[in-house]
Amino acid sequence: MAFTDEQLERYSRHITLKEIGVRGQKKLLAAKVLIIGAGGLGAPAAMYLAAAGVGTIGIADCDAVELSNLQRQVIHTTSDLGKPKVQSAAETIKALNPDVTVLTYHERVTSSNIVDMIADYDFIIDGTDNFPAKFLINDACVLGRKPFCHAGILRFEGQLMTYVPDEGPCYRCIFGAPPPKDAVPSCREAGVIGAMAGVIGSMQALEAVKFITGQGELLTGSMLVFDGLKMEWRRVKLPQKVPSCPICGDPPTITELFDEEQTECTLL
Repeated sequence: MAFTDEQLERYSRHITLKEIGVRGQKKLLAAKVLIIGAGGLGAPAAMYLAAAGVGTIGIADCDAVELSNLQRQVIHTTSDLGKPKVQSAAETIKALNPDVTVLTYHERVTSSNIVDMIADYDFIIDGTDNFPAKFLINDACVLGRKPFCHAGILRFEGQLMTYVPDEGPCYRCIFGAPPPKDAVPSCREAGVIGAMAGVIGSMQALEAVKFITGQGELLTGSMLVFDGLKMEWRRVKLPQKVPSCPICGDPPTITELFDEEQTECTLL
């Protein structure tokens, strides 16, 4: 594949990097990334992946744009109020980079549709903020052998980790099962500083770029935790393998997907 003059200019800062170069940029243009949740985390992740030239970006979200979203969900604007988030996100992505093909899924992600949804993608980004969705994404990716990046934000804190099959623990290895209902407040209840979504969502995009291009060290086997008030990063070493994990342990007790519980569609 030969680059056009416009592409050479658009991606010139990538091509200059010895870790990316022409070969890495071609990998990005050929890649497919699915972002589940077009909210606080999914918004910056989608925009930076689009700017990077990821050839196909899928966006899954069942919600419409609300005024309270705009404090952190930077892919949407005031004129998008009432639109499906997937439509608003697709329009922003196409305006940013017409090279990108955007596939939208305006539906709730459940055990009945997630397998088909993730099937054709190279990397999955979890941009949700409810535990049942996070565990479902993890389980689908483990069973489907798909790499994904988990992240979560609340108040002034954020965390992320990356799962790659056979290279480290999964989300369920670390957290086991969702906490009891109402045990952990949502962003709606506890609040979140808008810039935290940008910090952590951008890092999810970086993990995807590194995976696609085969460069750098991924957050496999580690959880990166950020305290925005103290401006402190902490990298927590995770166990290489958790034999008791119900989805990837020896032997696994979860062998098919299920929905942990019905929850409202609340994405960051």
